[in-house]
This record gives sequence, C-alpha cells and structure tokens, in this order.
Amino acid sequence: MNFKISLAGIVAAPSQIDPVFLNSPVLEGTRLDRSLGCQVVAKVETENPVGSFKGRGTELFAATALTPGQTVVCASAGNFGQGLARAAGRRGHACVVFAAENANPMKIEAMRRFGADVKLVGSDFDAAKEAAHSYASERGLRFVEDGSEAAIAEGAGTIGLELVAAERFDAILVQLGNGALLAGAGTALRELAPRTEIIAVVAANAPAMKLSLEAGAAVQTGQANTIADGIAVRVPIPGTLALLRHCCDDIVAVEDTAIVQALRLAHRDLGLILEPAGAAGIAAMMADPGRFRGRRIATLLSGGNLSNELRAQLLSP
Repeated sequence: MNFKISLAGIVAAPSQIDPVFLNSPVLEGTRLDRSLGCQVVAKVETENPVGSFKGRGTELFAATALTPGQTVVCASAGNFGQGLARAAGRRGHACVVFAAENANPMKIEAMRRFGADVKLVGSDFDAAKEAAHSYASERGLRFVEDGSEAAIAEGAGTIGLELVAAERFDAILVQLGNGALLAGAGTALRELAPRTEIIAVVAANAPAMKLSLEAGAAVQTGQANTIADGIAVRVPIPGTLALLRHCCDDIVAVEDTAIVQALRLAHRDLGLILEPAGAAGIAAMMADPGRFRGRRIATLLSGGNLSNELRAQLLSP
C-alpha cells in the first residue's frame, strides 16, 4: 500500500475544500480549565454540515482523486459516510455506504439525506467494510477506505495547520480510529511544532490500534464493543501503521465510563453536545489528571453526531 502524505499536500488542501469546513472555532479559557486542572485548547469540529471533521478529508478526496462520473463505495460508522456522500454528490458522483446493522440511526438518516445509498450489513464496522470491499470489487467500483487514502489524511491535516497558526500548546490529544486524523494532523505538527507532544487516544474496549502501534504489526481483536463508534476499530490497516507510529509519542486508552463523564463535562462546561469519540481527548485528561496538570493541552472535539437515544441517556439532568 502506497500511503505517503506531505506537509506540502496539507498546505495546498484548503483550496480544494469547501470553506464551511475550514477555520473551525477554538475554545480556550473556559470552565473546562478549572474542571481538568490544565489550560484546554479545544478545536470544535461539530459546527459544519456533517457535524464532524470528516468533511475536510472527503472534500479533498472527491476534488482530487476521482474521475468524472465515478461511483464510490465505502464503509462507515456514519461520519465518514456523511462527508463522502456530500462531497461526492456535489461533484456528480454516486456514493454507496455500507454500515453495521446496529449503526447510529441518526447517522444513517444523515447519510441518506446527503444522497448515499446506505446498505446495513454485519455486526460491526469492520464486517461492513469487508462487505463494502467485496461489493466494489464485484462491480468494478472505486472502494474508498478511510485511513488509507492520502487525500483524506491531508484534508484532515488542515486541522493541525489551523491550530499551529492560532495557538501554542504543550501537547495534543488526537482520536485514533482508522488513522486519517492522526496521520494528517500528526504530520503537520511534526513539521511545524516538533516539540509538541502528540498523544493518540483509543477506546479501551476497542484496543486494536493501540496494540498494533505498540507491536509494530497489525493486531486484530475479536470485537470492538465501545460506546465510541467513531473509533471502534477491530481490524487495523497494516500499511498505515509505520506512519501513524511516527505521528504520535504515546497511545492511551480510555474506558467508556470516562467517555460518558467527558460527554457530560463538555455539555456542562462548554455547552456542547459531542458524540463519544468526539469527547475522547477530554476523557483522557480526566483519566490521568496528573499528566496534564498545569500544562496547555489541545484536544479535538471531532464530532457531535450523538444519537437521540444516547442524548437522552447521557445528557439528562
């Protein structure tokens, strides 16, 4: 697998991305500082048409990597599928998205609203991805794997550019699912802020990426049963692991209980509704306060597509 991204590609990316996804808000000096005992720099990626950072990478991919009229096929827990469906549809491409049978209903509805043909297959994201790959291969269609496309990672990397241009911070917490966000933001930060500590965050109930980066080889797990569907990876992409390991100094795992507490804290202190993966960085700070105390810490609030069921369950008084 040829997976190479560059700072030059990230710097050039904004010209191909719908501006609605760029220059997202940064919150600092909030109540969260007192709650967590550190200075929090929170990059808010929820206030855009797809409710997550995924629109950055999917925009760049659709603008630069497709031929006219080409149909795209992908698998998604919901946010990537929304981004790809919107970006592809705006440029005249059909989009087929495979999602797990138990995927977030709100995300499924949103993908269809953006024009995707959504097929529900399998018990989790990786089962849906296997079905999507087979479907695309059988029909000669373009299979798009979030995490293994350079354009998607470089689009996500624009988050790192914006943070470095506007803020100073000692460390950054980056959600780690299939890896596009870490690959893009990590590449930008390694070049432009080499002294910044980059900490990848996975869900403890979906540890495959942490195990793989620590082992230096892909480690599959039997399940990825976490509330954080956006980072619920069971089968890593082998060809991306070397780059991802270069893009972080450490990998931490957070329990679902900490993620739930982080959702509630973000709602109380920031007035924001996040989805579980979007609050993973806050959960990491809550879980190990001594590590971050007194430091200036950036975190990516990467998505806000919380299902109605979870919203009622987690955010009720």
